Amino acid sequence: MSACVPTRAADSTRPERNHPPHSRPPVPPRRFRIAGADLSASIAVFLIALPLSLGIALATGAPLQSGLVAAAVGGIVVGRLGGSPLQVSGPAAGLTVVTAELIHRYGWRTTCAITVLAGIAQLGLGCLRVARTALAVSPAIVHGMLAGIGVTIAVAQLHVVLGGVPQSSVLENFRALPAQLTRVHPGAVSMSLLTLTLLFAWPRLPGRVGQILRTVPAALVAVAGATATASLTGLVLPKVDLPSWSSHALAGLPEGPVLGIAAAVLTTTLVCSVQSLLGAVAVDKLVSARPELQTRVGRSRLDRELLGQGAANAVSGALGGLPVAGVAVRSSANVQAGAVSRNSTMLHGVLVVIAALFMVPILELIPLASLAALVMAVGIQMVSLHHIRTVTRHREVVVYAVTTLGVVLLGVLEGVALGVAVAVVVAMHRLARTRITHEERDEVHHIHVCGQLTFLAVPRLSRALHLVPRGAAAVVELDGSFMDHAAYESLHDWQQSHLAQGGTVELTGRSGARIAEPSGTAHCRCRPWTPWRNHHCEPSANPQSASPGGRTGGTAGPDGSDEAAGSDGSGGPGDVTASSGPSGSDADGRRGHSDHQLARGISAFQRNTAPLVRDELARLAREGQSPSQLFLTCADSRLVTSMITSSGPGDLFVVRNVGNLVPSPGQESGDDSVAAAIEYAVDVLHVRSITVCGHSGCGAMQALLNSDPGGAQTPLRRWLRHGLPSLERMAAGARPGAGLAGRAPADAVEQLCLTNVVQQLEHLRAHDSVTRALREGALELHGMYFHVGEAQAYLLVDRDGDELFDHVGAEEELRRPV
Repeated sequence: MSACVPTRAADSTRPERNHPPHSRPPVPPRRFRIAGADLSASIAVFLIALPLSLGIALATGAPLQSGLVAAAVGGIVVGRLGGSPLQVSGPAAGLTVVTAELIHRYGWRTTCAITVLAGIAQLGLGCLRVARTALAVSPAIVHGMLAGIGVTIAVAQLHVVLGGVPQSSVLENFRALPAQLTRVHPGAVSMSLLTLTLLFAWPRLPGRVGQILRTVPAALVAVAGATATASLTGLVLPKVDLPSWSSHALAGLPEGPVLGIAAAVLTTTLVCSVQSLLGAVAVDKLVSARPELQTRVGRSRLDRELLGQGAANAVSGALGGLPVAGVAVRSSANVQAGAVSRNSTMLHGVLVVIAALFMVPILELIPLASLAALVMAVGIQMVSLHHIRTVTRHREVVVYAVTTLGVVLLGVLEGVALGVAVAVVVAMHRLARTRITHEERDEVHHIHVCGQLTFLAVPRLSRALHLVPRGAAAVVELDGSFMDHAAYESLHDWQQSHLAQGGTVELTGRSGARIAEPSGTAHCRCRPWTPWRNHHCEPSANPQSASPGGRTGGTAGPDGSDEAAGSDGSGGPGDVTASSGPSGSDADGRRGHSDHQLARGISAFQRNTAPLVRDELARLAREGQSPSQLFLTCADSRLVTSMITSSGPGDLFVVRNVGNLVPSPGQESGDDSVAAAIEYAVDVLHVRSITVCGHSGCGAMQALLNSDPGGAQTPLRRWLRHGLPSLERMAAGARPGAGLAGRAPADAVEQLCLTNVVQQLEHLRAHDSVTRALREGALELHGMYFHVGEAQAYLLVDRDGDELFDHVGAEEELRRPV
């Protein structure tokens, strides 16, 4: 929730709207504007992409112009159509091996046709909305594939670095390496060493001057330094040769065996899609580190990204360019350079076009050895030690190693297929391998289950459980993450039998903490956030009346489990109103029932939840509270602040009142209770943000709309006078954008609820402590609207000068709850 709230005030002189009161207001035409941050980021990405695109084209054996074509198309087409606005696409090192093999086998024009077909395949996959399926591939396989490609690139480019020509396969490159070492070209080696030295030393320049110099990309400095040195010293070296664009080769009809072409299309589609989709997820993680971007950019839409990548590959192949995919280096540079929209990606593509048309004489001064050294460094970096440590920690190093060797020795598609096969074998082995031990310590029998508990382990589990004598104390420690139905029934039946014979059973998890028994007749097993009025999961006084399986009389859920209140027995939405005061009920029976519910909820909390949060609450008691946010919302019982914000103890400083109102300060109508909370939160707790949260179906707004000016001044009516400015703002025609994510408000009540959030934010800015913190840049204000019926949160954002509420967690056209 990090979208800054716009500061535009209401304007009473706005022209009247001519559209019906409940129709969608006309959307003013948008003007194309480029933010300064996007312009600077596009230049930074362009300076990285230019040498890398030429280097990758050189490594594949393709015409050098093809790298520039792919970079331009990736920037413009994917930048405009893709679902990850800040991801930068173009020729990727991960596609080098695949493309080089296709060129060697089928020739350049057929390779371009394969790229077009791969793009069409990606468009089909995007239409089928299967993009998230790519995320099911084990990270060990993906990292192993990239490592194998990196090894292949590095070995091939080593020959160019030494002044030779790479062979067609990794094994041939290894075999030819000794002979190449005897024919070293001093000029090529010296330029390569200079390139590598600048590439790795530039990001490590010390001091303030070094910090300024580091803003220039290291890849550009390395290639420019080698180019300048070669030109000034007069070294005779093979250099970039860019033929006239009039002779540039375009795609032709594919020539070759049908099965071979189909396999090539499948391989290109697989590598392009997986690399692009995983890159989009990685960009989301980078964006999450910049809170100001989260609501403006949003999460990547993976199916749309796949469509954009498919369109780019089809265009790039048709124009004689290399295959296109998301590139991690350029995407990371784009985010770190401060890009705020997809304009930066598109501008970088335009700059590549300008360079390809008007900078050819400069580009032709670059030594090929320098580009080869640059690409070799990229290949070496693809074998990431961090990834190796990660897969080793997760015991997947075998999958990683097999995939890497398969890609190096057999090819990308074959290596990935081997990796998938090994991953399946490893998963089955882990699922089937379970170690069960029994030992007796201090007259207590301990059964330790290490691994996943499936039907395959039931015979051994049964033998170990029956080693426990009748009436003995037993502890069953489950050190695993999965138990299937057969194992559950076996453990449950033995537990019931052992308890009936006078024994005791305690189930513990990996850490030794006690966990819930498979069937708890003494305690209710409850679902989170179920209202008390639907909670009938009460212990049965007669054990014989319990339902089969140990369940007590509760409302059966769709999966057969009892549907009840939260797992700690606490209430859910609609249970307790935040404001204190009597419930208004005169019936002693109802009051007694409510008291029973409250006592039961507290008891369940003490039994189930208190042991889990006691350490954290003890820490907070010692250190004091330090919340990051003041959350001001309505007292409505349907709003559970910790649920809709996924927060816990110590996270939010919450103020609730009827109508989420913030009285203006310094007036007779001021209210010291809310003002005191604001002052305490800002000046004492130093919160970094304040959120005003309204909600649908607000009774206070309904009462405000229906209020009679001549009615009796009750406490509620006196309090609601602080909402009159919101009513006046709505009557003046000030409406926050097009309502909710482009949808017009459903009725006048919802319109007033939305307008009230904006108005209360203006009241909030008038408080001295808030004004001072905003001026110092230490505070942000946010508006939020929670639609109760949809369980959907909306944030107030400023988009092109318009205030509108945009839903949070949007994925494609679906609305996802927070």
